[in-house]
Amino acid sequence: MSGDEVYRKLRDFLDRMPLGFPSTSSGVELRILKRLFSEEEAEMAVHLSPLPEDAETIAGRCGMDVAYVSGKLEDMSRKGLVFRTRRGGRTFYNTAPFMIGLYEYSVEKMDEELASLYREYYEAAYMMEMAASGIPGFKVLPIGERVQAPLTAFPYLDLVEEVKRARVISVADCICRKEAAMTGEACGYPRETCLSFGAAAEYYIENGIGREIDAEEALRILRQADEAGLIHAGVNTKHLSNICNCCPCCCASMKGITKRGMDKRYFLNALFEAVVDAEECTACEVCVGRCPVGAVRVEEEAAVVDRERCLGCGLCAGTCPAEAISVVLREDREEPFERVVDMGLAILERKGVERGGGLGKPS
Repeated sequence: MSGDEVYRKLRDFLDRMPLGFPSTSSGVELRILKRLFSEEEAEMAVHLSPLPEDAETIAGRCGMDVAYVSGKLEDMSRKGLVFRTRRGGRTFYNTAPFMIGLYEYSVEKMDEELASLYREYYEAAYMMEMAASGIPGFKVLPIGERVQAPLTAFPYLDLVEEVKRARVISVADCICRKEAAMTGEACGYPRETCLSFGAAAEYYIENGIGREIDAEEALRILRQADEAGLIHAGVNTKHLSNICNCCPCCCASMKGITKRGMDKRYFLNALFEAVVDAEECTACEVCVGRCPVGAVRVEEEAAVVDRERCLGCGLCAGTCPAEAISVVLREDREEPFERVVDMGLAILERKGVERGGGLGKPS
């Protein structure tokens, strides 16, 4: 198999994931794969499953020697090309999709060339790929103290308590802001803010792309991110695997909303919303500047929130001098998926129905 054919096969394989890896007229996606994978690694990657499997299972499927496959997969996993988990003394491997996966795991190998390739690919194809199903891949969670009603019935929505319960936590640089800095579009937001939990954190720590922290430091990072104006977003499931503290200028999800004017529901699941007490509001307009998506305006003598645009991030509530803004659960919210696999299947089903049509407003 020729070199280009190997990478085209890998591209097509990755494109079958829920968040795929579509082709472009320029072939920039193949240049990305050539930068990340050797030909031998590309040939191995297409034999993996989205679900964790041991090396023996993978070797049996591809007809290769177990020792060779085991060594190759371990090496690839340490390069961020394959996801790896260790349980009960056994090691399991599964496909790393482009996002969340190959893109994020390359944070320590990022240079100007790779950053430029990623930026080109995002503009050419990936922003629309993220929006293709109309199912948001991420949920937005405010700092729990800002929420008006108790979250005892919805523990998976209480960000602070979820962090406290985490078995292991890591922090890494934000890949989006690092890419922006290397392509001449650096912003002033803090960079070491990307939090991972559980198996994802173990992968980051063991691979040296994130450092281990405790819950106290994780909460300090969250609160500092909150003060800086970053949105706390994690995978749109009830299980907490990560928290990206997103800026409106660099984040792959946020840019579709803030720079392209696309509906938030393509990218982010807003479970909460901000509500203004008009009698307490002093119309100071602090909230207007604080909102990352322009969902707040002042009319006459009080602030008004456009709930269709509001992310429910709580950034406005945290800085309201009059404490006139509350964060509440949306009555019409769409609950996060139970598991990542459930979300993936829903995205694949929706894309199968809508692929080839225009991007209308999500239903």
